[in-house]
Amino acid sequence: MIVNESDIQGGAARAAHRLHLSLLSAGIDSRMLVQRKFSDDPTVLGPETDFKRRFGKVRPFLDLLPINKYKDRTNTLFSTGWLPFGGIAERINQLNPDLVHIHWIAGGMMRIEELAEIKAPIVWSLHDMWPFTGGCHYDGQCGRYRETCGNCPLLLSRKENDLSREVFARKSRAYSKKRDMTIVGLSSWITQCAESSSLLSGKRVVHLPNPIDTDNFRPFDKRKARELWRFPSDRKILLYGAISASSDRRKGLKELNSALDMVVQKDFEVCIFGASQPSEKPSQRYKTTYLGPLHDEVSLISLYNACDLMVVPSLQENLSNSIMEALSCGTPVIAFNVGGNSDMIEHKKNGYLAKPFEPKDLALGVEWVLDAPNYEDLRINAREKVLQEFRSDLVAERYIKIYNEILQGGK
Repeated sequence: MIVNESDIQGGAARAAHRLHLSLLSAGIDSRMLVQRKFSDDPTVLGPETDFKRRFGKVRPFLDLLPINKYKDRTNTLFSTGWLPFGGIAERINQLNPDLVHIHWIAGGMMRIEELAEIKAPIVWSLHDMWPFTGGCHYDGQCGRYRETCGNCPLLLSRKENDLSREVFARKSRAYSKKRDMTIVGLSSWITQCAESSSLLSGKRVVHLPNPIDTDNFRPFDKRKARELWRFPSDRKILLYGAISASSDRRKGLKELNSALDMVVQKDFEVCIFGASQPSEKPSQRYKTTYLGPLHDEVSLISLYNACDLMVVPSLQENLSNSIMEALSCGTPVIAFNVGGNSDMIEHKKNGYLAKPFEPKDLALGVEWVLDAPNYEDLRINAREKVLQEFRSDLVAERYIKIYNEILQGGK
C-alpha cells in the first residue's frame, strides 16, 4: 500500500502515484491511500465520508497552528504532525496490507504517533528532510537534525526547548516503537543525510530513486510544441518552474534573475511555470512569460519539448521531478551542484552543474548550453540518462526486490 497526502497534486504525490502505477504494471496488487484525492483512479482510496473529505481540506491549515507563535519565522515549510483524528493507521490496519510504503504524510495527514500503530512493516521514501528533522522540510543547511534540533534558525527561535525540539522528541519516541521501518533515500544526498541523522540511527537506509514513465515523457517535434505554446521559432527558450516559484526562497529565483542579467547571449526568452506574474516584476532585460500552475502531464511534456534548456537554481534539492522530466524529454538542464542534482545531471554531458549559489557560474552554464555546438548530443544524452537509470519498469523491479526482502525477514 502506497500512502501519501494526495495522489497527483504536488511533486511527492506525482512521484508516489507513478511508483504505484509502475507496481501495478509489474503485477503487484497495489493500492494508494490519500487524504485528498484529485484523480479518478479507482485504485486510489480517498476519504470514506463527505465529512472526512471536507475535513481533509482544512487539516493542512490546522496542522500549522503550533507554529503561529513564532511570528518572525522564515517562509520555509514547517510541519508538526500533531493533528489527531486522522484515522489513517486504523484504516491501514483494517485494509491489512502486507507492507506499507509511506511517502509525504505532512499537511495534517498523520499524527507522528500513528506510525507506531501500523501493524505492517513500513517503507518510508524521503521526499524531503521532514522525517528526520524537528519539523522543517529543508533545513537551510543548519544540520541540527544530526543531534536533537532546538534553537531553530528557521523558526527564528532563541530557545533550545522550542517547537522543533518538541517535534523531534515525539518522532524519537514513535520511531523507537516501530522497529520494522526501512528508509528510502531518493537521492544519494538525502540518503547520506538520513544516515547521519540521530532520529534514524539504527534504521535500515537504502538508496532508490523515483520512477518516471519514459513512454509519456519523451521527445517530440519542437516546432509543433512551440506552435502549441505560441512561442517564437527564431529565439531560444529558457524554462524555469516550481510550485510557489516566485515566493519560495529555496527555489532560487533571486539567483536565477542575477544570473540571467549576466548572460552575454541575449537572443533568448524566459518561460516560468508554477507561478503567476508577481505584482512587482524584477528588473529584467529579457522577455518573460509566466504560465502559472500547470495541472496535467500533457501540458508539461509539450512545454519541456518547446524549450531549449531548463534551469533549476534551487538552493537545496532532493530528486527534482522537473529535472528528471525535462531530461526524459531530451531537454538539457542547468542547476547548482547541490543535493541530488548530480544524480541526474552529468556536467557538460546532458547539462551543466554550476558552483553552488554562484549566479555567475549559473550564467556561464546558460551560455554554454545556448551556444553548445554539440547541442543535439546533449539532448540524446539527457534522454539516455533517464532511460538507463530511472525508467519505470527498472525502478519498480528494484522496489519489488526490497519489498520481498522485508517480507521474508531479510536485510
